Amino acid sequence: MNRPPPGRLPPECPAGRYNRARMNRWLQLAFLAVVAVVVAEILVRGHDREPVSAAPSAQDVAALTAPPAPELSLETLGGVRIDLKDLRGKVVAVNFWATWCTPCRQETPEPAEVGRAPHDRCFELLGVAGDSGRDDTAQMAKAIPYPVLLDEDGAAVDAWSVRAFPRTFVLDAQGRIRQVFRGLIHKEELAQAVDPLLPRSCPGRSG
Repeated sequence: MNRPPPGRLPPECPAGRYNRARMNRWLQLAFLAVVAVVVAEILVRGHDREPVSAAPSAQDVAALTAPPAPELSLETLGGVRIDLKDLRGKVVAVNFWATWCTPCRQETPEPAEVGRAPHDRCFELLGVAGDSGRDDTAQMAKAIPYPVLLDEDGAAVDAWSVRAFPRTFVLDAQGRIRQVFRGLIHKEELAQAVDPLLPRSCPGRSG
């Protein structure tokens, strides 16, 4: 392309340069407008969309799949009837044992320690004497600080499918079986099973 001599203006401007420049500006503006519309649409849809709920925790899944506890309504040595249904709202541990069972005798102080913890009205510990005579039960119950229920006819043992002693069931506040301990249980094991089921406002709850 020939350039004009220095100091002289070109005789004319190349045709179409202004038109192309103007068209490029219009294309840029149109593109920005489209981008703005798309972004606005995304923001609106995102605002209207319902929030995605968090995945259920392992504790929630366990609660949903936990079976309800069988009925339990027995009298204490003093003749006071205790019905498990009346304890709804509390975490309950039901400990089945027999007076002739050596591991049961060894185990007795362990649940008692958990029962003495300052859980206020959030936790209840029940002992169920199965396959045992009243006199032997009364003798053994002297060292047990929680209620001992008499299952003289073995109906509770059968209903709860207890095939060996000791056997401990941990129930949540809705009366569902959350954990079963077969054999001798230590206080640390029972406390670890009970504690997560207690409401956070419960005295003595750790964490």
